[in-house]
Amino acid sequence: MQVKIDPLAERPRVEQLTDGIREWIERHGAPGERLPSIRRLSATQAVSRNTVLEAYERLAALGWIVSRPGSGFYVADGAVDATEREARSGMADVSDEMWQLFQPEGDSLRLGCGWLPTAWRDEETFARALRQVARQSSAGLFEYGTPLGSPELRALLQERLRGLAIEADANQLLTTGGGSQALDVIVRWMLRPGDTVLVESPGYYNLFGLLHLHRVNVVGVRRTEDGPDPEHLEALLERHSPRLFFCHSVLHNPTGTSLSPEVARRVLALAERHDLWIVEDDIYADFQQTPTPRLAALDGLRRVIYVGSFSKTLSCSLRVGFIAAPPALVKPLVDVKMLSNIASSSFAEQVVATLLRNGSYRRLVDRLRLRLSRRMSTALELARGSGWEPYALPRGGMFLWARHPEVASSRELVASAERRGIRLSPGEVFLPEANESPWIRLNVAYVDDARARTFLADPR
Repeated sequence: MQVKIDPLAERPRVEQLTDGIREWIERHGAPGERLPSIRRLSATQAVSRNTVLEAYERLAALGWIVSRPGSGFYVADGAVDATEREARSGMADVSDEMWQLFQPEGDSLRLGCGWLPTAWRDEETFARALRQVARQSSAGLFEYGTPLGSPELRALLQERLRGLAIEADANQLLTTGGGSQALDVIVRWMLRPGDTVLVESPGYYNLFGLLHLHRVNVVGVRRTEDGPDPEHLEALLERHSPRLFFCHSVLHNPTGTSLSPEVARRVLALAERHDLWIVEDDIYADFQQTPTPRLAALDGLRRVIYVGSFSKTLSCSLRVGFIAAPPALVKPLVDVKMLSNIASSSFAEQVVATLLRNGSYRRLVDRLRLRLSRRMSTALELARGSGWEPYALPRGGMFLWARHPEVASSRELVASAERRGIRLSPGEVFLPEANESPWIRLNVAYVDDARARTFLADPR
């Protein structure tokens, strides 16, 4: 049995050993096969016998192996079922959280949600675009869209990407039903059960659930104020040889941080050296006042797959997203889109195209940026004045990732907020390893509410 243990890694050796044995079982183990004795594995891996015993006990509890007293440990008959249970467990953690978050709002204040207040939406402008599309195009109401998506919208997207220095032919663009479907299409084509992928920690919890659904091994890369930690990324690349890395470029969810040019170049150099694909999630792009470098621009869409969306800015119900991909990937991604969803909404795409073409969208996001900037200033002032510690100073967007020094667990903050009619999500759901965390995500768009101000002043 070959298992890699890195004695210099921050991760405990028992966790490294547990994961290594599990990966070996997935690839080579047969039901009923005897595992090395505790003494032998301790010697070959240069770890203590207690470490080996604890790793075996963990795997037995998860159903991967069975203990036969006086004989040793053996691969369980239901080891594949254990993979299924783990995947479903990871999915349940996310779906349970989303179930709570998407329940009818009632009188609750959603201080921890990931979207803008309904009152901020420009209903009249939106309604005019809906009426215009309904009058001009019955096809948009009743017919399927084309495989790549609306030609007009893709041409408009091509021009918008040029504003970010991303050069893409319109035929390198395909539309999707929001950013979530874009990620799902990429995962379905690029990954297989047992593959290892890297995500940011903290990061987007819905992505974690999606990867668990596809039975993928998820490993977290530390997110710093300037983007993913290059040293940590390099160590994980050497240890795991992952296929994909999912990265937020700007206004990261949940920390609000953006990728610096230096870190962007280092990430791309590592991707080149280790033959790594990068999925650049840029769904908050339009909340950024002054564009900063994107990985897709620096890379020229060679090994970067770029994802964008209009759901955060326009409407959560108007599910329009898109993928910009290297030419060789476009056809298989379109195939997956068609097989899983046939087509994206032609009507929704025509509405977005109308708003882009007549300038309404530009005016809308200009107003949203200004409002968010003011609310961010308010949130930082309230938080600092009450002893909160921000993880970083966001330069726009919706999110503030913060902790209070007098509260040890974010679950305490969730419970305290709930007593005041406020909904928050515990910090652990934003961590791929799901460790208990003192950090919590605050949506600054909601901080003008008196309940939010009271909570920030005294969260206990």
